[in-house]
Amino acid sequence: MSQLKSIATALPDHKISQEDVLAVLAKARGAALPARLKQILGNSGIDHRYIAREPDYYLEQRSWSERAQIYDEVGRTLSQRASTAVLAKADLQPADIDAIVMISTTGTMTPSIPSRLIEAMGFRQSVQTVPVFGYGCAGGILGLRLANDLADANGGQNVLLISLELCSLSYDYSQFDKKNMIATALFADGCAAALLSGKGEQGDRPSFRAFGQKTWPDTRDMMGWDIGDTGFDLVLARDIPTFVTKDFTPFCDAFLNDQGLEKSDLGEPACHPGGGRVVEALEDYFAPELAGIPATRDVLKHHGNMSSPTVLFVLEKILRGNPKKPILLTALGPGFTSVLGILDPVGEN
Repeated sequence: MSQLKSIATALPDHKISQEDVLAVLAKARGAALPARLKQILGNSGIDHRYIAREPDYYLEQRSWSERAQIYDEVGRTLSQRASTAVLAKADLQPADIDAIVMISTTGTMTPSIPSRLIEAMGFRQSVQTVPVFGYGCAGGILGLRLANDLADANGGQNVLLISLELCSLSYDYSQFDKKNMIATALFADGCAAALLSGKGEQGDRPSFRAFGQKTWPDTRDMMGWDIGDTGFDLVLARDIPTFVTKDFTPFCDAFLNDQGLEKSDLGEPACHPGGGRVVEALEDYFAPELAGIPATRDVLKHHGNMSSPTVLFVLEKILRGNPKKPILLTALGPGFTSVLGILDPVGEN
C-alpha cells in the first residue's frame, strides 16, 4: 500500500455566512422563510462556506454553457492552486508525477482539467491522466483508493489526486421545494489535492492499510443528479442519518473486524460530514469509545459540505496533530454507496 506524502486545499474567493444564505433564499422566494424551515436550515452545523461567485449571481438564470464556463475558470484555478501546494509540501516537482487522478461530479470538461494542467504546470507529456465522474460525496475516499492502486503499480509511482467540486453551480432558485432549499443551505465549493507514492522507503509517512466499499440495492433515489434543463438537479430523497444508524454501522463494524481493529483502537476518524444530523449519527456510532469527531464538525462549520473534497479537508486537519493511532476514513455517496479506509500513522506499518 502507498504512503500519503501530503494534502493541500484551496477555496474560492467568495465567503458567505449561513445567515446570508437564509437572506438570499428569502429574497429569491419573495417572502420570509417559514419558521420551521428557517430553523431546519439554520441548524445545519454550518457557520460559513465558500462559493464560486457572489451570492446575487445565483439569483440569475444560467444556461448549461454559462455553468460550464465557470466550472472551467474557477475549477482550473482551484485545481492548480491545490496541486501546486501539495507538490511543495511533498518536496516534489510536476515532472516527478506519474499519474493524475481527478475526482469531480459537479462539472465535466473534455479535454479534462488534468490534461489542461500538463502544459500549465509542467507535468511530463507522458503523465497518465484519469478523470473520474460520478462518485459524489464518496469521491474523496474512492479517489484515494484509486490513487493508491496506481501508486502501487509499475514498481511504485507518484500519483497526484485532485478532488474538485463546485456544488453551487447546481443551485436552482426557480425550484423552491424543500429539497433544493436544504441543498442550497448545505453544499459548498472547494478543492483538495493529495500526493500518494509507492516509491522509496516505507514508514516515514502515513500509509494506507485497507479500503472497503459497499453499494446497497434499491437505494439509487437517496442521492445523485438528474439532468435538468439548465444543469444538474439534485436527487436527495431519503433519511440519510437513519441509514447511517441502520445500515452503515454494521458494515463499518465488519470492516474494522476484518482489519483486527476495535473502535477503541482508533484515533479520531476522518468522516465526510454530510450535514449536522449525519454528524450526530456518526458520533453516536463511535461513542463511547471515541469522544466525538471534532475535526469533522469543524470542517462542516467553516466550509459546509463540499462533496468529495470534504473528507480530505478533515484528514488534513487531523494529520496536523500528528496522530499516533490508525485513522478510519468514512464517506457515503450516490449508489447508495459507503466507502471506508484505514490510514496508519508514521511507524505503524
